[in-house]
Amino acid sequence: MVMLDEAVLGNPVRLEAVEQAMRTLPGRIGHPDDVATLAARMLSAPMAAVTLVGDDEEHILGMHGVPEPFRSSRRVPMSHSVCKYAVSADSVVLSADMTAERDPGLSEHPLVREYGVRTFLTVPIRNGDDRPIGSLTVLDGRPRHWSGADADTLVTIADTLVVTAGVEVAALDDGAFLGALLQSLDAGVIACDAAGTVVFVNKAMREVRGLPPDGPLPDDYQDRTATVLTGPDERPMPWEQTPLIRALRHGEHIPSEDVHAKLPGHRSRVFGTTARPIVDSGGRLLGAVSVAHEVTALRRAERFRACHIAVEYVLKKATDAREAAPEVLRAVTGTLGWPAAELFLIDDATGSLEAVGHWDSSGFDPDGFFGHTPVPGEGITGRAWKTGRAIWVPDIALSRDLRTEHERERVEICLRRGVRTALAVPVRDGGTLFGVLTCYAGTQEYEPDLLTVLLDGVAAQIGVFVSRRRAEELGRQLARAQADFVDLVGHELRTPLTSITANATILAEEAAGLDADCRQMAKVIARNAAALQRIADTLLDLAGLDSGHLVLDLREIDFASLVAESVTAARRGADRLTLVTQLPAGLLLPADAERLRQVVDDLLSNAIRYSPPGAPVHVTLRAEGTMAELCIADQGIGTPADERARVFDRFFRGSNVRHQGTSGSGLGLSLARAIILQHGGTIRLEENRPSGTVVRVRLPLGVAES
Repeated sequence: MVMLDEAVLGNPVRLEAVEQAMRTLPGRIGHPDDVATLAARMLSAPMAAVTLVGDDEEHILGMHGVPEPFRSSRRVPMSHSVCKYAVSADSVVLSADMTAERDPGLSEHPLVREYGVRTFLTVPIRNGDDRPIGSLTVLDGRPRHWSGADADTLVTIADTLVVTAGVEVAALDDGAFLGALLQSLDAGVIACDAAGTVVFVNKAMREVRGLPPDGPLPDDYQDRTATVLTGPDERPMPWEQTPLIRALRHGEHIPSEDVHAKLPGHRSRVFGTTARPIVDSGGRLLGAVSVAHEVTALRRAERFRACHIAVEYVLKKATDAREAAPEVLRAVTGTLGWPAAELFLIDDATGSLEAVGHWDSSGFDPDGFFGHTPVPGEGITGRAWKTGRAIWVPDIALSRDLRTEHERERVEICLRRGVRTALAVPVRDGGTLFGVLTCYAGTQEYEPDLLTVLLDGVAAQIGVFVSRRRAEELGRQLARAQADFVDLVGHELRTPLTSITANATILAEEAAGLDADCRQMAKVIARNAAALQRIADTLLDLAGLDSGHLVLDLREIDFASLVAESVTAARRGADRLTLVTQLPAGLLLPADAERLRQVVDDLLSNAIRYSPPGAPVHVTLRAEGTMAELCIADQGIGTPADERARVFDRFFRGSNVRHQGTSGSGLGLSLARAIILQHGGTIRLEENRPSGTVVRVRLPLGVAES
């Protein structure tokens, strides 16, 4: 937020420093204009100014493109100043669009209303006592985003404009100041004359081209361009295609264009490059200048957005991590510009870390590089595995940490392949560690924090995928185990239970010769054997419905009549029961009457069992569009909200039911759902306030014949 501190601006000590600076500038105002012009050109801004900020006005020492009347008077009323914000804050201040600012002091600023200024970037100028006395400011009539590189460039220029007693601001004696200024910039600067001959290359640009910081340029400087520079498409960039020469030959004003620089044995770097022709006041072409800011980290981060999308696409198609690994790693190495990567996952059975896939674009013979078994706590991958933290080794040849026999062996293998940098990041989902993603670079790399964050994102995608696949596999194993159990219980117990039930029933019926205890035991055996028989029958029904072997006998039935019969039977079998019904005269639908009656009986039985004695159970049936809807509402103990979806799972019983000690197998609602789904319907549980449960069953009415 842009703030203004009047106390700072009115500080007497600061104002005295401004007055002293003004007294030391007799008649040498023209040279700071060159500084303002330089700032404007390097930031591609139409206006720039070097100012000293006084009490009620600011004094323009240098200017470029500023509007009248400021150009002639070299004075700006404080009401029209934006330079004051840098002095007040003693730091960089900017606005991307003054008209969009919430502060009316900016959105309704006189520069906006009277001169159409929309955006500015201003940095303080300090005196020898490090006190802010003025500013270097660039302005534009269009909204624009000021980058960190823009701010750094302006700060670098402003840092050279230090005013001390008796010393003029920006005294450009024979161009020495301008040359020193350009040499001190972090941005690379190159300039040529009207004939295309390079006349200036600063230290930063020399470093990009792999040249000494000073001295004459090599004779083949221009010819070697194509061996160092490429475009974003990685094609060599001849001298005539560089932004500098395009600006010279064709008059292009290049606001920003990526140029890649790759020196042998070094990583590829990306530079956002601007270029423009240099003309004098009469319009005569003097040459061209090009400025390059490194944007390698920014472009790499932008590419990782596409990488995440590519990884997500691969993972969606893959059935397991082993299948997905090569394509995922190809996306990662392509984004990094690194030759190789490998994915390791922890084996559930052995607990060891095993390689599940790799990608290699180097063209080298594998020679034991991939597929090794990491040792916990040793080597790059093993350390990431043991610690659960990312491990970064900028130059494995110089690392003093890799000392064990296993580590030295791996280092030798890496060096034979030309690997210099390695980064291993843990693959996890939440707090669970699933493996390690290890990437290898053939050159020394920098920006470990950025690369770690970017690769952490990909590793997290892999971790979520592995977690989901393992959960699905566990679910399938549990389902298979449950199905095997159902088959075992259903088939292996049914025959002996039938025999036990029949014999116990006969024994109970012919118990005249038995004493009372024996008769009671016979009845208990018969009752419990019958209960087990019902469970076995239910399990077989579930297995048959799930497999499709049990086919429904669908016929048109009167659902209203079926519900009424079930209610009547429930009334006969229960004491102190209040059943409230609201049923239509008739409601026809296609159904298996026996199975549907089984569902209604079970739902009514549950409602009655879990309701207090005498509490009403409401049974409502109605047609709703093309569906029949049956609602059975009780005022019983209900079901916890987070368990309502699970009550339809086999053998699951609500926690409140278990705690009350109510008997049951947890199969009734599972069978009810299976039967309703076979009819093409739905069943769900809802809360019945203030207490109880509503079971809502919906069944299709079928299509009437024409």
